[in-house]
Amino acid sequence: MKRMIRGLLQFKRGPWEAVASVLIATGVVMLMQPASLTVYSYSFSVTLTGTVMYLICSHFRD
Repeated sequence: MKRMIRGLLQFKRGPWEAVASVLIATGVVMLMQPASLTVYSYSFSVTLTGTVMYLICSHFRD
């Protein structure tokens, strides 16, 4: 856990890509759930944020 936090603070590629991947997966799950229209409404924003974050993070150093 400390290693991941240290990687986030030092802008290392691995931890930030993991966070972006979790956001993308969360957005897709939000998109597929049938229970709440509010959660469905935010799913595109969450997925888009994760995708843009992944694109930016891919330029960080290893």
